[in-house]
Amino acid sequence: MRIAVLADSVILAWGWRRRLIALAAGASGALALPPLDLWPLIVLPMTIAVWLIDGAVGTSMTRRFRAAAVVGWWWGFGFFLAGLWWLGAAFLVEADKFAWAMPLGVVALPAFLAVFPALAFGCARLLWPSGAGRILMLAIVLSLSEWLRGHVLTGFPWNVYGMMLAGQGQIAQFASIAGLYGLTLVAIAIGAAPATLGTGETGADRWRAPVLGLIALAGLIGFGAWRVAPGPEPLVAGVKLRLMQPNLAQDAKFSARNGEAILNQYLALSDRATSPTTPGVQAVTHLIWPESAFPFLLGRTPQALSRIAALLPPNTTLITGAARAGEALPGESRPPIFNSIQVVDDEGTIVSSYDKVHLVPFGEYLPAVLETLIRSLGLSEFVSVPGGFASGQRRLPLSIRGLPTATPLICYEVIFPGDVAPPGLRAGFMLNLTNDGWFGQTSGPYQHFAQARLRAIEEGLPLIRVANTGISAVTDGYGRIIASLPLGTEGVLDSGLPRVGPATVYARLGDGLYVALLACFLLMSRLLPRR
Repeated sequence: MRIAVLADSVILAWGWRRRLIALAAGASGALALPPLDLWPLIVLPMTIAVWLIDGAVGTSMTRRFRAAAVVGWWWGFGFFLAGLWWLGAAFLVEADKFAWAMPLGVVALPAFLAVFPALAFGCARLLWPSGAGRILMLAIVLSLSEWLRGHVLTGFPWNVYGMMLAGQGQIAQFASIAGLYGLTLVAIAIGAAPATLGTGETGADRWRAPVLGLIALAGLIGFGAWRVAPGPEPLVAGVKLRLMQPNLAQDAKFSARNGEAILNQYLALSDRATSPTTPGVQAVTHLIWPESAFPFLLGRTPQALSRIAALLPPNTTLITGAARAGEALPGESRPPIFNSIQVVDDEGTIVSSYDKVHLVPFGEYLPAVLETLIRSLGLSEFVSVPGGFASGQRRLPLSIRGLPTATPLICYEVIFPGDVAPPGLRAGFMLNLTNDGWFGQTSGPYQHFAQARLRAIEEGLPLIRVANTGISAVTDGYGRIIASLPLGTEGVLDSGLPRVGPATVYARLGDGLYVALLACFLLMSRLLPRR
């Protein structure tokens, strides 16, 4: 059969042909990610991954590990290169300074991230059973490598393999009980299941894995359909939100000389009438601006606070991203600067703040172990604030007048599963302010928004997301979009706030069910018949 011929061509490939097959297979996985969301194509990278490991032969365990790890690296490099190519757009914001480094930035991160699937492929080969059990073994080790990728060093769980199925709304609901890593475990198994159609299995053994994969897929879709069947969530009474998306050009956004013009745009846009019944900001209870809204310190710019107070009607609150200066430590010449969310009342007083805890390495701070080297090479200008942002101490719910308590998340803090709020401090919604303007009209902002929606599903919390260039949106605790503004547009979005529902299984147990599924998969991999 044709699929057997295809399997043999992968298994028996050697040298650079084998590596190029791995590279292309990994890259095909990006087609299942946002914005395309062609989720059925998950079968391409995962099925070919099984065949690549099948063909990793050697006369010793070390050689088998090395053979599998090499193709695993090329497979992972293809996946991350195709899924993260948009990072290069950030180097073109100030092209005269940084364009030279774009190839390094676009290639270096995927090359490093590919180490994780390389280790997974190598370990899988050492534990490789025959028959359908190897499908489950791949799912176990590859999902564990993704968990490690999300936690090692500062963690970078962007485009975890489960996101290839998260674009299907019903399938994504499985994250409410097993989280992203549980979804990843099942997604890999489903994607790899057709591999047995092309190898040595016969009769029932040949079809067992694909049939079980289809049953699992149908089960996920059925569970998701049941979970969202009750319909839209009711709204919190008396809350009228206005999300402001200025769509500022990134190269102008952080220039101090543009400060007054930027504030003028914000004030005018925030007071824009969106309908005859919504005459500007007068009908709004909460006005929300994006991350890093100003090229100045809001708390030290009283004239800006005065103009904001003049805009806000009585009892209307502004929630905005802004840099905040702390108190200088003894012996320090400059105060620490935080990337913050600040809450401003109708008198222009900053009444509460949240300081970003999980900073972006190289974007917001220089890792201590590399700071001396990077500065000696003259590359410290890659950090947006000289000396970097300081990290907040911990994430606590943010109290905002007239709203349920909020879990504040700035930019990529929203991509970390299970790190939305400390245990026992469940909030009423997630507040995610971000600036994806660095990445233009690429895949990056779509992927970022998809991960924010999955956090809403995991935690069962409504999401308010305000982005400089988009995508700004309000979703309910099922990840369903209530209202949104598309990428690359200027505008305001008026919406209510969905009520919070009961805590999900994942919100209560974290990765507990994922661990249980790992144990079940390991047991099944040993019990399934072998050829």
